[in-house]
Amino acid sequence: MGGVSSPVAAPLPTTDRPEGTRALRAALLEAEFTADGLLDLLGAPAYAALARSETVPALRATRGDRPLETLVRLFLLQQPVARDRLAAVLDVALCLESGWLREAGGDELAATVDVRPYGGPDGEDWFIVSDLGCAVGGAGGIGSRDEGVVLGVGGASTTLAAITVRTPVGAALDIGTGSGIQALHAGRHATRVTATDLNSRALHITALTLALSGAPAADLREGSLYEPVGDGDDARYDLIVSNPPFVISPGARLTYRDGGMSGDDLCRSIVQGAGEHLNEGGYAQFLANWQHVEGEEWTERLRSWVPRGCDAWIVQREVQDITQYAELWLRDAGDHRTDPAEYAARYDAWLDEFEARKVKAVGFGWISLRRTAHDEPSIVVEEWPHPVEQPLGDVVRAHFERVDWLRTHDDAALLQSSFVLAGEVVQEQVGLPGAEDPEHVVLRQGRGMRRATKVDTVAAGFAGVCDGSLSAGTILDAIAQLVGEEPVLLRDQVPAQIRTLVEQGFLEPAGPAADTVG
Repeated sequence: MGGVSSPVAAPLPTTDRPEGTRALRAALLEAEFTADGLLDLLGAPAYAALARSETVPALRATRGDRPLETLVRLFLLQQPVARDRLAAVLDVALCLESGWLREAGGDELAATVDVRPYGGPDGEDWFIVSDLGCAVGGAGGIGSRDEGVVLGVGGASTTLAAITVRTPVGAALDIGTGSGIQALHAGRHATRVTATDLNSRALHITALTLALSGAPAADLREGSLYEPVGDGDDARYDLIVSNPPFVISPGARLTYRDGGMSGDDLCRSIVQGAGEHLNEGGYAQFLANWQHVEGEEWTERLRSWVPRGCDAWIVQREVQDITQYAELWLRDAGDHRTDPAEYAARYDAWLDEFEARKVKAVGFGWISLRRTAHDEPSIVVEEWPHPVEQPLGDVVRAHFERVDWLRTHDDAALLQSSFVLAGEVVQEQVGLPGAEDPEHVVLRQGRGMRRATKVDTVAAGFAGVCDGSLSAGTILDAIAQLVGEEPVLLRDQVPAQIRTLVEQGFLEPAGPAADTVG
């Protein structure tokens, strides 16, 4: 990682000197060491380059002597800085005593941890603490040097934060907290946050992240999966989240990313264990990898993971064949920069492992559960690799609300209900140029999941006039007159299409309406 020191599991700042952390936070904010301030200083190209682990543009942009440039070089780029230059920005003595700084030789000081500005969803100025060299971009090969290091914020972390349902809750649980990003988000809407991790260093860093961000402290517990929270009523939560070490690899060599169980067993264990730790109506949301096994439908594999008494919405976002998958994570560990023979041996070991388990590909995606009292839980497993509009927390919540509505409304009740066309839905007609009628009609969402679905002209016409003022039955009877069909026939055939449009979020129930026809 050019310009950034090699990741080292170095001594961490103390959590016993809160005055040092408060003083550091004040200094960072005073210098505008924030997500917005960083973007203004570096410019978009250099800012984006950091996410790719490229630091040269940022180093060039911080060659001046302004306080913000000094702090970026110190905490984000891990460059030693002259003591007198730092003294103009920080309380150097207090930062040394509390462990945020260390002597670097001569008259220079260096940071003991990475500190990355991170903007909260409501404009909060947060700071993510991680081990040296781990705040920007991907892992960059850190695992090959030190298994105990703690990563900063990355794409997976922000994805999970963005899909999480953010309703006010009493208790939230973050499993495998890492640097504390999910716990930080949960603290905004949960009265009590519990964060667990197998790595005690991660729990220490989570405490630093929360304190430096000015966020409430969390209940930090060391241990694997649900073991630290035990059983009983006080081990039940309204929200459970986890961005686990989901990589499927031989030997689980790298603890920061590899699950330590065979195949996708770790992800399965997290998902299956959520049921007994969720309160009624509570959500559990995870990122995961899963195996595509020869002779087995991947959708059925995931259905088998869903705990009893939970609704589920599982979205596969990406699939890689086993060679692509192995190459991705070998590069992540920096193995491609080792001896070619060693790289080849490790690559071969991955393929041996997959071949032994008859794995032909690996899927990645989101798993959302909701605890329900309904006798027949809803389990939706689908593939959607197309672009979406984040955040999707409200979309996830709305999905489960629509599930509740649909299973309490039979076709008769559906026809007596009214609907509203969701915002930013457009219609596309597909057919030969000059043809009188389209071959088919596509409805496309401009927001949220940005779904597209094929419908017939009757369903398209129905959706287009839904404004909440008329019942579905009334609208279908009017369409029947226009197209010369029997009203009874449309009332029998179209509800299935209406259900699909509701399930996928194209139509929103508006409540019961008087059915004035038939």
